Amino acid sequence: MATHLITGAGSGIGAAVAARLHARGDDIVLLARDAGRARRLTDRYPGATALVGDLADPDRLSWAFSKQAVPERIDSLLHIAGIVDLGPVGDLRPKTWHQQLNVNLVAPAEVTRLLLPTLRASHADIVFVNSGAGLHAHADWSAYAASKHGLKALADSLRAEEKPNGVRVTSVYPGRTATPMQAKVHSQEGREYDPAAWIDPESVATTIVMAIDLPRDAEVNDLTVRPGR
Repeated sequence: MATHLITGAGSGIGAAVAARLHARGDDIVLLARDAGRARRLTDRYPGATALVGDLADPDRLSWAFSKQAVPERIDSLLHIAGIVDLGPVGDLRPKTWHQQLNVNLVAPAEVTRLLLPTLRASHADIVFVNSGAGLHAHADWSAYAASKHGLKALADSLRAEEKPNGVRVTSVYPGRTATPMQAKVHSQEGREYDPAAWIDPESVATTIVMAIDLPRDAEVNDLTVRPGR
């Protein structure tokens, strides 16, 4: 039975992955922003445990982890949480940049750093759920795309550094997926949102589970998932 630490398990892709792993009997540890969210997550997944740490404030994650019982074994670290705010470069204030860079890039780097000794000991998988915006930036997507381009660089560097330690690193690049984040994007774009037009979160969850279940004689480095409709 494997142990998986998951960020972003409250909705969307993260919730689909957490439900999939919980249903098959694996141990799941869910990172929550605050104690209230942690309780709601553990109520949703009986037997799961939670860690409290705010990805929007990565400078305090080390302190937060030091006050809690971090698992002694972690077989996969799944970075799925993310935020988005669109706007042209001429309108974006530093606060908007900092928020997206902190949650989407700096916090995953810091969580990984804090857990790296455990991940090495377990020969773990680390999965970064990136975005199509991490490969191609379009108008009004500069801050989000910059955070995701940075996340690709983080994953690529980490993969090269940790391969000798038996740690596998995968980046998954979903296209538009039917999640609350996508509903917000459509609202900011001024477009009507039809979830049936986009990838089901369960389909992205399938690719993530496939990557961590892959036999150890192979690894998935980069996986792009596009809408099939």
